[in-house]
Amino acid sequence: MPEPPRAPLRVEFPFTRSLGPVLRAFLTGLRERTVLGVRATDGRVLVPPVEYDPVTADELRELAEVGPTGTVTTWAWNPAPRRGQPLATPFSWVLVRLDGADTALLHALDAPGPEAVRTGLRVRIRWARDRTGAITDIACFEPFDSAPGRPATAHDGVFADPVAEITAPARLDYVHTAGRAQHAHLTALADHRITGERCPSCRKVYVPPRGVCPVCGVATAEQVEVGPRGTVTTYCVVNIKAANLDVEVPYVYAHIALDGADLALHGRIDGIPYDRVRMGLRVEPVWLPGGAHPDHYRPAGEPDAPYDSYRELL
Repeated sequence: MPEPPRAPLRVEFPFTRSLGPVLRAFLTGLRERTVLGVRATDGRVLVPPVEYDPVTADELRELAEVGPTGTVTTWAWNPAPRRGQPLATPFSWVLVRLDGADTALLHALDAPGPEAVRTGLRVRIRWARDRTGAITDIACFEPFDSAPGRPATAHDGVFADPVAEITAPARLDYVHTAGRAQHAHLTALADHRITGERCPSCRKVYVPPRGVCPVCGVATAEQVEVGPRGTVTTYCVVNIKAANLDVEVPYVYAHIALDGADLALHGRIDGIPYDRVRMGLRVEPVWLPGGAHPDHYRPAGEPDAPYDSYRELL
């Protein structure tokens, strides 16, 4: 039996968010080598700070400065750091309760080995050389021989040029292995054919095939060639340009019910002004030379499909 196809895949996008007054002060403080927490309704100082009390849900705004030294409350050794982690050499993940705080902050501890880490270990912040107003302004923690220090002190959270928003990259790398149904579907796509599988119980044809009917829960095996033409069932106009996508905005992304299929798949619509795309538009796939799947769909030059023919596929 041939080996199933495998391919490395990456899901990656930058997540940008604006900051409220508490997180704005916290991150701006890190840039200035100052750690701020927030005082909860019961008087505890929470680090990292939150904007609402986790117990009472009250809005929190009273900021308090805590020390750059603290105590390890628990830890786990990381012998093989991954891409993007705080240190490139083996290190320990630690929860550190900074002096003056009542909760612990998760970060990395630079230690020579697991034998050097213990609950109760005293540590201090090692600040990053270049600080921008992010949690990475704390490069890591390092062991530091000191007694528990200062209590939290009031802070107004006022800094020059406060951080207004942050962009956090999110990325997932993995290897995908195609199962039987997907393997057959991909093989057909290489021949510019689109196939699905029919449920032996409800007789619906699913494209792409999943190997099992999501409604009946029974295995599917009967392959059915569908399309290649289909009907736009619904769509959206995209006005934000995606990174690494060589498509000019605005463009239309649509759900397309291929002829003979009982599940709409999605695809980009081209060859027609975006404001003329409509529900019921009949389209056909466009394959680029060497393409393993349709690059986009274009108008097929047929009359629009009546609504009743696709209303169950919205």
